[in-house]
Amino acid sequence: MATRIALYARVSTADKDQDPDTQLLALRQWVHDADAVVTEWVDRASATDLARRTAWRGLLDACRKKQVDQVVVWRLDRAFRSVLDAAHTLERLRAWKVDLKSYQEPWLDTSSPFGEAMFHITAAYAQLERSILSERVKAGMARARAQGARLGRRPRTDEPRFGREWAVVGPQVAAGTLSQRAAARRLQCGETTIRRLLAIQRGQDQDPEESDTPQAQQGGV
Repeated sequence: MATRIALYARVSTADKDQDPDTQLLALRQWVHDADAVVTEWVDRASATDLARRTAWRGLLDACRKKQVDQVVVWRLDRAFRSVLDAAHTLERLRAWKVDLKSYQEPWLDTSSPFGEAMFHITAAYAQLERSILSERVKAGMARARAQGARLGRRPRTDEPRFGREWAVVGPQVAAGTLSQRAAARRLQCGETTIRRLLAIQRGQDQDPEESDTPQAQQGGV
C-alpha cells in the first residue's frame, strides 16, 4: 500500500512577497521518488492564528482519522506556534502512528531519543527566534514614534484625491445644499472629519468634538 504523505506549507499574512509554492516545489521534489499518494495543505496566516489556519486543523483531523501516514513540513516553525504546541502535537501524531519530517531539518527523527531531543531543541529555537523578531519590531516602532514618525495608514485627508473631492463637496456643505452626513458618505470619512474641515475652511479655531453637541448638529445637517 502506498504511503499517504501530506505536504504542509504556510506563509504569514505579513509575508506579502512570499508564495507557498516556494515551499511546495521543494517538498514535492523531496517526495517525488517515494511510492506515495501526496496531498497538499496550505495556510496563509501567522503561526499563532489557529482560527485562520484551517488547513493545519484539517490536516490534523485527517491524521486523526488515519488518512495520513506522514506529514512533511518546510520547517518546524511553519507548523508549530510554540514549544508546548510542538510537544503536544508530536504526542498526538505518535498516537495516530503518523511520522513527521522537516525538509530543512532532516536530522529530526523522532523515532530515536536523540532525534526527539533535537525536535524539542529546534522547536524551542524557532519560538525564541520568533520572540526576538517580535521584540525587534516593537523596538523599531517605539523608536519611530519617538522620532515623530507616523505609523499605520495615511489619513484619508492626506490623499491627493480627497483634496480634489473636498474642493467640490466643501462649498456645497458650507452652502447647506449637501448635508454633512451625505458628504461623509461621498468622501468615505467620518462626519467629525467634515466638521473639522468646515471649521478650518471658516477660519475657526474650534474643537471638532464640540460640534457633536445637539445644537451644532441641528445647524449643520
